[in-house]
Amino acid sequence: MVGKFNSDSAITRKSLYGTTPEPTYAGITSFMRRKYTRDFDGVDVVVTGVPLDTATTNRPGARFGPRAVRAASTIMAWERPYGMEFDPFDKLAVVDCGDCYFEFGRPENVPDEIEAHAYDIISQGPGLLSIGGDHFIAYPLLKAHVRKHSGPLSLLHFDAHSDSWADENDRIDHGTMFFWAAKQGLVDPAASVQIGLRTTNPDTLGFNVIDAPWVHENGIDAVIEQARRHLGDKPVYLTFDIDCLDPSYAPGTGTPVCGGLTSHQAMAIIRGLKGINIIGMDIVEVAPAYDIGEITALAASHLAMEMLYLYASRPGQ
Repeated sequence: MVGKFNSDSAITRKSLYGTTPEPTYAGITSFMRRKYTRDFDGVDVVVTGVPLDTATTNRPGARFGPRAVRAASTIMAWERPYGMEFDPFDKLAVVDCGDCYFEFGRPENVPDEIEAHAYDIISQGPGLLSIGGDHFIAYPLLKAHVRKHSGPLSLLHFDAHSDSWADENDRIDHGTMFFWAAKQGLVDPAASVQIGLRTTNPDTLGFNVIDAPWVHENGIDAVIEQARRHLGDKPVYLTFDIDCLDPSYAPGTGTPVCGGLTSHQAMAIIRGLKGINIIGMDIVEVAPAYDIGEITALAASHLAMEMLYLYASRPGQ
């Protein structure tokens, strides 16, 4: 220890709670400087990376997303994020367990390996914040959460795309997994909401859609009101594709679409949903090779913190 600063809190941290400052430009880059461990005793939330990008339909590179988001998170790890009523790390014991391992040479086995990795964590008690990777990872993650929580979940889905295009083959594809999630009863479309969409898919499958133009025309408070009405008090899985943001805020992604949400809009909507029954969450599709000044990774790390704040504010917490 030098003065009030610690060095490499990811391995030297004594307590799983609290925010410990250290130089933002150096050290081991766990997410938000949380302790690296696979001991989940007394842990409330586990952060894990899922570095898969073989399900992409355009630009690859999201396999490097977990590393980039962790590194970007260090710039804000020294204090409570601005505007939050409390520091989530004062209420939640959060650890980073590293990345999900899968055998890349056996792609047909990868979905089951991701599901097993996630279920192994959440079956021990903690909630899970997953960092992608492409958006396909949400499919096996949903399966793991349904196994734990029994029955269809409500999906809170931020994206430029519906990711529910019809598919006959149940293939590994980041544009069809919510089609199968709905068809297989993993999620209840009528109790789910998709925010920020701006690509055409005539069949909504019954999902409640708040598209990007509606967000811009009606404002943040109206979006929060609509989302709360659809989600109610049901268990909610939150999935955030970074391309929900306009490319001016998130250029480092595989399938950017103009006309998206601002960073402020997205963060304010998530924070405004404080009190929903969130049971799992992910942030996906950060592809740092296409990023500019790390702004996409930085936006993703801020959004991930908003998710932790949401988790810390859920009923009974």
